[in-house]
Amino acid sequence: MENQNLDKSVISDQPREIPFQESVPCKKSKRNKYAFACSLLASMTSVLLGYDTGVMSGAVIYIKEDLKISDVQIEILVGTINIYSLVGAALAGRTSDWIGRRYTIIFASAIFFAGAILMGFATNYGFLMFGRFVAGIGVGYALMIAPVYTAEVAPASCRGFFTSFPEVFINGGVLLGYVSNYAFSKLPTKLAWRFMLGIGVIPSVFLALGVLAMPESPRWLVMQGRLGDAKRVLDRTSDTLEESKMRLADIKEAAGIPQDCQDDNIVSVTRRSSHGEGVWRELFLHPTPAVLHILIAGIGIHFFQQASGIDAVVLYSPRIYEKAGITKDNDRLLATIAVGCMKTFFILVATFLVDKVGRRVLLLSSCGGMILSLLGLATGLTIIDHSDHKLKWAIVLCICTTLSSVAFFSIGMGPIAWVYSSEIFPLRLRAQGCSIGVAVNRAMSGAILMTFISLYKAISIGGAFFLYTGIAVIAWIFFYTLLPETQGRTLEEMEELFGTFFKWRSTMKELKKNKVESDGSAQVQMGNSQP
Repeated sequence: MENQNLDKSVISDQPREIPFQESVPCKKSKRNKYAFACSLLASMTSVLLGYDTGVMSGAVIYIKEDLKISDVQIEILVGTINIYSLVGAALAGRTSDWIGRRYTIIFASAIFFAGAILMGFATNYGFLMFGRFVAGIGVGYALMIAPVYTAEVAPASCRGFFTSFPEVFINGGVLLGYVSNYAFSKLPTKLAWRFMLGIGVIPSVFLALGVLAMPESPRWLVMQGRLGDAKRVLDRTSDTLEESKMRLADIKEAAGIPQDCQDDNIVSVTRRSSHGEGVWRELFLHPTPAVLHILIAGIGIHFFQQASGIDAVVLYSPRIYEKAGITKDNDRLLATIAVGCMKTFFILVATFLVDKVGRRVLLLSSCGGMILSLLGLATGLTIIDHSDHKLKWAIVLCICTTLSSVAFFSIGMGPIAWVYSSEIFPLRLRAQGCSIGVAVNRAMSGAILMTFISLYKAISIGGAFFLYTGIAVIAWIFFYTLLPETQGRTLEEMEELFGTFFKWRSTMKELKKNKVESDGSAQVQMGNSQP
């Protein structure tokens, strides 16, 4: 009701030059609390993936004992949820363009709820795999929609902070999964793993109910021609009313809606525009240089996030600790809780830095730290493998480098992949473009998890981590050469940063030069207009 009294002035239909950087760094005292709450609720859907990842690392110990399955079956059980989530991620982009971002989040929670119930009541390996399939669909939906909704609601000044929330909740979910492992480990084997998996229904119920209080994405509303509804949401999620007007003008321009359309109008839009039709053709068959560059960046950052082997460190950490010399189940589960705590702490650090130091600094620092940590872990495990007696210093090295690898991952590569990919795609391509990135992310995660045991048996566990180290080196080169900085940009400005590939630095200099010149011209005009 309060929005009815807000300024209803019409936005000028004169062309408006978008400045190089129209937002200022976010100050804590002025952070939009409503946008913060919406982003927090949407991002909580990511806890579903985190919980499943964390809880399965301990549950497989009891599943293997109860169902008498092999290591290959364990690999398939652990890794296939990521393959199944490909289906959810691929469908989520089109679904969110069709029914909206908010209802897609509710849909994701409902699917995961059904999957958790099925896994908790599984009586055999086939039944359990079916439950994993259903849960995987829900995970794919959740992973794609959370960062997209958050990026579209958040003001530019705080977008990096808000869009890093999904990774916060993934890490929080991992920690909850580890705690669940330890809490239910005292139960009989037949009940322990079923309680560990089935308890996942609780967060999905709370998520579905919480999302009902959220507004729809203003950018999706504009795509449907609902300008009045979009303005009301923007008025509440922007730092100022002036910023709300500017955001609405930018979104209308990106959606191809004339600026002279009044804010309380419901505009007729084409089915192709409102429901995301033709997007795949524009992404893959006839992309512009800017779209191709964005697609490579969006896919690449998700590919390397997982190809560097972080899921092997997190989910198989009990096996790593076993190889390092920690043999008791309870001791290994307690050690994995330390991994979860480390991840959660450093992702919180990253959320407060991403809008202050920028995406690239965190990403490159994180990847560099991962390289050193994985190299140390590979070295320690190789030394232990080739030693005929217990080496305490090597065990300590393995534990420390396991913790440092998840710490470095969480301060950059973890959150920045979601932040970056959710903000670089143009409005018309965002939902389905992000779904492609998530699909690649899940495919690589599945490939790592489904091959890790076989890989370390073939080339040793130390050799496996030497391989991941090499991939991390390639990732650092990719990030350094192809990914421009996006800090402080509005979503509608992103496309102009891309299209020159390895020469993006020249583009940035040119844009900055044009901005300085336009600012100078504006000041001269203002001076001449004064009496």
